[in-house]
Amino acid sequence: MIAYASRTGNVRHIFLQLGLPGIEIRGDTTVGEPFLLLTYTDGLGEVPPVVEVFMNRNGAYCRGVVASGNRNFGHAHFGRAGDVIAERWNVPLVRKLELRGFPRDYEAIRQFYLERIGEGSGREREIVFASEQ
Repeated sequence: MIAYASRTGNVRHIFLQLGLPGIEIRGDTTVGEPFLLLTYTDGLGEVPPVVEVFMNRNGAYCRGVVASGNRNFGHAHFGRAGDVIAERWNVPLVRKLELRGFPRDYEAIRQFYLERIGEGSGREREIVFASEQ
């Protein structure tokens, strides 16, 4: 699953380009399965507060992070939320994207997802039918 936070619509646009299952992060979002985090960078390289809360609650399931940013704020601040999350939660920084990114970015993200989280991950999925509960 993709878990994403979008303030201006750029990250939502990226998510929609991926064609993968996901959920938009809200203040009380809780997940119970591995996910790839897509986030924007706040201020001068900060992790958005809604993402901080989400990661404190769900970080154990995070398998990687993608950060959107704006190079106009300087190299040191560009996509820095991704650097902070990757270090703090010990997950790979999959990609930093300029604003909405480009098709080559979407393909790299999709490939990481399929190898590490989705169909190609080797992760077993248990299906429980209503009659078995």
